[in-house]
Amino acid sequence: MTKVSILFDIIRWEEKALYEAGKKLGLDVEMVDVKEKAFNLSKDCGIEFGDIALQRSVSYYRNLHTTAYLEYKGVRVINSLHTAIVTGNKMFTTLVLQKNNIPTPKTIVTFTSDAAMKVFREEFNGKAVLKPVSGSWGRMVALLNDEAAAQAVLEDRDYMYPMYQVFYMQEYVNRPPRDLRIFVVGEEVITGIYRYQPQDDWRTNTARGGRAVKCEITEEIRELALKAAEAVGGGVFGVDMMESPHGLIVHEVNNTTEFKNTVPATGVDIPKIIMEYAMKEARR
Repeated sequence: MTKVSILFDIIRWEEKALYEAGKKLGLDVEMVDVKEKAFNLSKDCGIEFGDIALQRSVSYYRNLHTTAYLEYKGVRVINSLHTAIVTGNKMFTTLVLQKNNIPTPKTIVTFTSDAAMKVFREEFNGKAVLKPVSGSWGRMVALLNDEAAAQAVLEDRDYMYPMYQVFYMQEYVNRPPRDLRIFVVGEEVITGIYRYQPQDDWRTNTARGGRAVKCEITEEIRELALKAAEAVGGGVFGVDMMESPHGLIVHEVNNTTEFKNTVPATGVDIPKIIMEYAMKEARR
């Protein structure tokens, strides 16, 4: 019997659904709370983690370090360490997308608030989006649309954790009140949603009240999503796109993507598809 370990640090709907899907497929599924686990670097891990591990830890650092441990101990992980490094850092993701000629918003990184302010004025003409290089759910993402607001936000970052002093600034894309999240599993685009922003927020994150509506997958969407997934190393992803005046652009690739709102919106059994993929990869 194929054994799959699901690594987590928070039990969400997704992890429960993956566990149930695996059981229905006849897999031996082990839930591993990485917060409670001791990882002995001085010993082999043997068969404890099974044939393959599915990484679902929300924390970037827990995700990264537990994936590294397992890979170096010879356990296959979905997604890989390389992929976790790239997709867990927005700057790294942008660099990879650019290198692979995948359209993405204009992005400039600086390391002081003064340099960021200069870029805001001269490169973005007084309107830009500031994001932390690591993070999810739209947290700490700021729309800077005037001089005073930009100066206040940027100066605040000077007194925060060093990660927030990497000033990752993107152009504000004039888009409809929605973006796209396209789900890639292996070499297949399995479904997608439009995420409509709530009335009181410019961000589309469903964690902040964004509304999920099924998106019909066109050939353009399919090709762009697969290209982005391949660029970051392949595996299981939520590829985020925007409809810009010049066409579709990719602004993020999510490594441990959520799908609680997507399953009812699309009718696609995402947990089953992911666990079938894990089973196939374990036997490969």
